[in-house]
Amino acid sequence: METTHTVHTADARGLDALDSNSVDLVVTSPPYPMVEMWDDLFADLDPSVGDFLDAGKGDAAFDAMHAVLDGVWDALERVVTPGGIVCLNVGDATRTVDGQFSVFPNHARLIEAMKRRGFEPLPDVLWHKPTNSAAKFMGSGMVPPNAYVTLEHEYILVFRNGKRRSFEPGADRRYEAAYFWEERNRWFTDVWTDVRGRLQDLSDDSLRERAGAFPFEIPYRLCNMYSVYGDTVLDPFWGTGTTTLAAMVAGRNSVGYELDEQFLDHFQQRLSSLTDISRSVVQQRLTDHREFVHERTQDGDRPDYEAIHYDFRVTTSQERNIRLYEVADVTSDDQTGSYRVDYRPAE
Repeated sequence: METTHTVHTADARGLDALDSNSVDLVVTSPPYPMVEMWDDLFADLDPSVGDFLDAGKGDAAFDAMHAVLDGVWDALERVVTPGGIVCLNVGDATRTVDGQFSVFPNHARLIEAMKRRGFEPLPDVLWHKPTNSAAKFMGSGMVPPNAYVTLEHEYILVFRNGKRRSFEPGADRRYEAAYFWEERNRWFTDVWTDVRGRLQDLSDDSLRERAGAFPFEIPYRLCNMYSVYGDTVLDPFWGTGTTTLAAMVAGRNSVGYELDEQFLDHFQQRLSSLTDISRSVVQQRLTDHREFVHERTQDGDRPDYEAIHYDFRVTTSQERNIRLYEVADVTSDDQTGSYRVDYRPAE
């Protein structure tokens, strides 16, 4: 098995390099409107954003920032295949503008934007993202009623483009990409407490200020939950390339869009450890499952089915053909900004 991965140094509004109906899954974390670290980016793309902020018009700035993002959502309407899934990781913003403290509900704005484009909302996920502060409130401290809770969660909003995808009966690339029963129970819950925020491992301070990377576990889970082997995963806000890295480990193709070329240099450094990351992630999944089977068997509840490609049992018949793959090699083409990943079956 092999996959290909391409990164375009370009504005994602339009996604001009992509054919219609060519993307099976979108996993991305856009810049969050009204979070100060993204003010300059939005103002560069639409100068009215800066004007509104300078004038203390928070709601107008919020709307103008989302109007910038709307150009990307317009493009998703064209490139996402019927039945394809879109996963948007986003947090709400708290901010004082013109002396007034407010919450700016980014997640609600994105749900409405996607619905207007025909994407059907599916149940979303909340994940806990601890802040660096030990304080759990803002405002007037110990005296009611003017304190505010600290936002420590983000949303993974999930949408489907129309009706569910259909596959040919018994499609190998679908059934080999099955997840384990116990993984399903952990992943398909609406609150993830076992994922933590990611520290920025960027040596360049200016680059760190322009990055908003989410933990590898998030795109890796989403790739496994909502796509099959050989699918194409898009991240229109590529940043440090975490979605591409997750797609590589998960055996999916990927496409990224990124305005800042410096992030591509950083990603090249991350690729040097790709085979180690892949082996660690895949072997941990296999080890965890073997331990699960051992514990169930010890409790007198041995799983009913034998896996075809492995020496362990599985809980459901849909898991029998499961087959995990490890990255064997990765090669890059500097001229095209693309990568090819080769795999071997994991044992």
